[in-house]
Amino acid sequence: MDEWEEQETATSGTCALTSDTSTGGTQGDFWNSDHGEFQGGRGGRGRGRGGFKNSFFSDGDGQNNTAERSSFSRRGGCANEEDGDNKNVSRGRRGGRGGSYRQGGEQGGRDGFGGGYRGKDEEVFAQGHGDTPAENADASDRPRVTYIPPPPSEDEESIFSHYESGVNFDKYDEILVDVSGTNPPPAIMTFDEAALCESLKRNVSKSGYVKPTPVQKHGIPIISAGRDLMACAQTGSGKTAAFLLPILQQLMADGAAASCFSEMQEPDAIIVAPTRELINQIYLEARKFAYGTCVRPVVVYGGVSTGHQIRDLSRGCNVLCGTPGRLLDMIGRGKVGLTKVRYLVLDEADRMLDMGFEPDMRRLVGSPGMPSKENRQTLMFSATFPEDIQRLAADFLKTDYLFLAVGIVGGACSDVEQTFVQVTKFAKREQLIDLLKSTGSERTMVFVETKRQADFIATILCQEKFPTTSIHGDREQWQREQALGDFRSGKCSVLVATSVGARGLDIPDVQFVVNFDLPNNIDEYVHRIGRTGRCGNTGRAVSFYDPVADSELARSLVTILSKAQQEVPSWLEESAFSGHSPSGFNPPRKHFASTDLRKGPQGGFFQDGSVTSQLAVQTAADDEEWE
Repeated sequence: MDEWEEQETATSGTCALTSDTSTGGTQGDFWNSDHGEFQGGRGGRGRGRGGFKNSFFSDGDGQNNTAERSSFSRRGGCANEEDGDNKNVSRGRRGGRGGSYRQGGEQGGRDGFGGGYRGKDEEVFAQGHGDTPAENADASDRPRVTYIPPPPSEDEESIFSHYESGVNFDKYDEILVDVSGTNPPPAIMTFDEAALCESLKRNVSKSGYVKPTPVQKHGIPIISAGRDLMACAQTGSGKTAAFLLPILQQLMADGAAASCFSEMQEPDAIIVAPTRELINQIYLEARKFAYGTCVRPVVVYGGVSTGHQIRDLSRGCNVLCGTPGRLLDMIGRGKVGLTKVRYLVLDEADRMLDMGFEPDMRRLVGSPGMPSKENRQTLMFSATFPEDIQRLAADFLKTDYLFLAVGIVGGACSDVEQTFVQVTKFAKREQLIDLLKSTGSERTMVFVETKRQADFIATILCQEKFPTTSIHGDREQWQREQALGDFRSGKCSVLVATSVGARGLDIPDVQFVVNFDLPNNIDEYVHRIGRTGRCGNTGRAVSFYDPVADSELARSLVTILSKAQQEVPSWLEESAFSGHSPSGFNPPRKHFASTDLRKGPQGGFFQDGSVTSQLAVQTAADDEEWE
């Protein structure tokens, strides 16, 4: 066994995620280290028998075996999570992936390596009770992560497989675009104008790209011009290609070549995303566009053998894709050097800068050797960019960064038909079953609030003869990858997911999204329904609205429906304006749901001092909410 796998350092943000201890889910687990304490966010992850196994299926004789496996039993999870009795649940925010690094007695999850993304209500920040010997287990007792994912296909047809653009793709040309900032470069209208090298042109053509989408028309020349960028564009609009193509073009133009075997690799570009599934998807896109060139992308993320990833990394790396915890771990181990970084990309940047991941991002940009923001190019992309996140983002960008707003960013895609069903909590299950019976074998994603609920609903659907699997933060990495593989291939037509599956995942032919539980914030809703209606295709989203639990979201939902030119149910309007919804409601803007924070009410720009003071006020407010 490699020494990398035998010694987990204190910088590993993922060690607690994949560890199974014998505490059976006791809160407050932590392991002492020389640098602080790794505190178990949810405590031990007991190896309880049963658990949610792979995908759900009925066997050949029609008997369903999921029930006898106790498929919805938790792997050491918090018993109070679904009922909301646990006061330490971080609602709608990101925290440590099962373990958080405590420094000098600070509360876990604030000042250290948070690890990975758990999704809404998927993390518990324990208060460090640590009174029993079991809660002080030595780190060496934790089992090592040995999972090695299968290598990606080398078959050219598989690498360049894609699904066709939809009937509404040409409507992208009608989307309004706003570029804020000084001296933005002109947009391109075709990929020929992007001045790509022959290898990139060929790979773009093989990928099925015919003409650039609006975010690509404006984003590619902005990045090629060396400008920092904060870009907002609706889900499924081609943001990944918008930053990969100009970066790869510049690296190839400068003659970058993947270094030969070396203990420390110094990539030219670092791309960070909040979930394992999303960063792996970005890596596969980078690998596709770099096919047949000298540029070598590498991906690192939690839940996979560290030694395996170090060996892959040591073979050369120009573009490093990673989740925050594992990326910081590799830097801490001395396997990644930052002195040559020219590009820093934050995908789903609003989530990368919220109070769960912000400390990790600050630690990354403050790592030894990382060029200052004046000496690197920083790019941020998302479908939603709340104003408080824009304030935080200013710390990472040059002062003359450009803000690109494409269409109804921050709003739902108009290609998705949104429907709301008013239903009580205990009637949702029957409503879901009736709904799936009416949709036939359409590929469907069902979003729920908690991990236990995900496994429970998947079990119920399997018993009703719907081929179903689930994905959430408590599943082992190989299980998550198999679940996505089964869903992509059509082996399972239904995927039940927590918010861990809400962002960035680009799965072909998802015709239907069901919000079994509505999220507690409108941005999450936008990302969820964005799993369908991608690349000009149409899709449908049905949301179960519980008048008791979801009333605070009513006004925001009315706004989203109005912006997307969708019918607003009369009962939803009544709920929104009956006085039960929060008063702090922001009326819709005329054209863009996300606008450059630097713009004043009259379209001018605020002075730096104004933005700074607002940032300080917002940061203080967020600190209080986090605690």
